Amino acid sequence: MAYEFKLPDLGEGLTEGEVARWLVAEGDEVAEDQPLVEIQTDKTTVEIPSPAAGTVTRIFVEAGEVVPVGTVLVVIGGEATADQPRAGEPASSLPAMSRGLSPGHGQRVQATPLVRRVAGELGVDLASVDATGPGGRITEADVRAAAGASVESTQTEGRREKVRGVRRQIVQHLTRAHREVPAVTYVEECDFSHVELGLLLPTVLRATALTLREFPELNARLEGDEIVYLDRHDLGVAVQTEQGLVVPVVRSCDTRTIDELRADVDALAEKARAGKLAPEELRGSTFTVTSAGKLAGLLVTPLVNHPEVGILGVHRIAPRPVVRDGEIVVRPMGNISVTFDHRVVDGARAAQFALAVIARLESPSP
Repeated sequence: MAYEFKLPDLGEGLTEGEVARWLVAEGDEVAEDQPLVEIQTDKTTVEIPSPAAGTVTRIFVEAGEVVPVGTVLVVIGGEATADQPRAGEPASSLPAMSRGLSPGHGQRVQATPLVRRVAGELGVDLASVDATGPGGRITEADVRAAAGASVESTQTEGRREKVRGVRRQIVQHLTRAHREVPAVTYVEECDFSHVELGLLLPTVLRATALTLREFPELNARLEGDEIVYLDRHDLGVAVQTEQGLVVPVVRSCDTRTIDELRADVDALAEKARAGKLAPEELRGSTFTVTSAGKLAGLLVTPLVNHPEVGILGVHRIAPRPVVRDGEIVVRPMGNISVTFDHRVVDGARAAQFALAVIARLESPSP
């Protein structure tokens, strides 16, 4: 009996996912609940287990492809057919060549949905293409070669690498944020004399969350023609990993102690760098804080983490001469920035928010 495994609904309104990595190959024997495939969404990478035991008969979607929820990813057991359509597209509606069948006979070919689509666009009969891929699978290069348009002819100079995984999500997310959000950045300096630098991030998280209580328009979202004021203070923390930037969420930052926040920050950062964050640990932030640590410059302008309306940045902290009571003294100084969505937040309110956060950080008891 064959089991067709489709890309499941991963929640949070997600409609598609990228096959990041297959953990099995065609012909492998798998057990029920054995790790089967890693799916990359715009939130995280999710490892999905096999829903059944048996032989992996056919893998339909290659690593790097983005497909909608409901797409058949793999067949376990039985005998797979070559005319498997993509989700929402009945097999009878597909032209013979895009189903991988030559008109007039039943010869089967092995090709992914992407390759079939390219073949259809180029008018190539897949049954007539010489396959060079593993297991007799037809590749995109095979199709383009058959059409007289090799992959190399579309390239110019330099090495090319397809944007995928976390980097693809970053490209999409930041392009949307830059296009949709009219962002403005306010900057002011802060004296960190009363902040233990080893506890910098949790201290900033607590100060930010307490201040957001007083400035609810910065702890909000713009949904259509409505501003949604959120009654929780779950702050995203930007973490740089080898795969790219991710933003895990620290919950209830306004009611937690600095030590509790430090434990959460350390645990989330460790999981982020190991690629082990659960989907729920990346969802539902109401505001974001970013600090590049040793790599922090004098000033950068962080982008708003859509659909939030504000992000606070902590920049390089270093000894600097400042004037205190008419005297020049040296203090650990750094810049604090607030980038905000000007559709929701007025400039004066954003400045007042930043100054209120700074006042807490400069207080002996933030």
